[in-house]
Amino acid sequence: MPSPNRGLVVALDGPASSGKSSVGAAAAATLGYRFCDTGLLYRAATWLARQREIGPHQAAGLAELADEIHLEADARGRLSHVLVDGTDVTSHVRDPEVEVHVSAISRVPELRAALLGRQRDIAAAGRIIMAGRDIGTVVLPNADLKLFLDASVEERARRRAEERSIDPDSPDGEAVLTDLRRRDTIDSTRAVAPLRVADDAIVLNTDGNRFEDTVALVIEQIRRAEARATAGSRR
Repeated sequence: MPSPNRGLVVALDGPASSGKSSVGAAAAATLGYRFCDTGLLYRAATWLARQREIGPHQAAGLAELADEIHLEADARGRLSHVLVDGTDVTSHVRDPEVEVHVSAISRVPELRAALLGRQRDIAAAGRIIMAGRDIGTVVLPNADLKLFLDASVEERARRRAEERSIDPDSPDGEAVLTDLRRRDTIDSTRAVAPLRVADDAIVLNTDGNRFEDTVALVIEQIRRAEARATAGSRR
């Protein structure tokens, strides 16, 4: 049972565009928790790999990139700044080219292994929400609370299209849907750390939810877990 003063380690998983990053960050801000989107590490690795012309088949080269990538906290405790070899590249990690290649790069076992210790070190201090696709199953299998945000691929595609001011029913909107289906297939079938729901995770289906509704659901689950931890420490 975690110490109430230490706070919880919360694993927040879900497929691409399930809202885990924005929802997790908002919940963390309300609760006074730190927040880490582990996808930033893989996006940074993808951006750097493209800069160095290292492909997904060059596993050793990709693994070597891990030591150059670091996350830095902002004033609210969100590990939102991406540094590569000391240079802030935050503005580049969501480039369209990174978006296209990140699933292929992030499935490389050697890269995942190289970044595993980094993620666990970040979580070790507690009082953190860590978002990703394999946090509850691989990165933090002993997390105090495991949540899985889920939504249909059509719902996720609609949200992503609207974020980009794209009509979901337009050809560009259909392209967003096709890309999400592609990423889902890659993420759920990769040999190492595939996307799946941890056996002890609480699944929160967010189809039809407003953003604030989903944030409230996550906060509710964390506060319940905190209450259980406090009660357990008093026994």
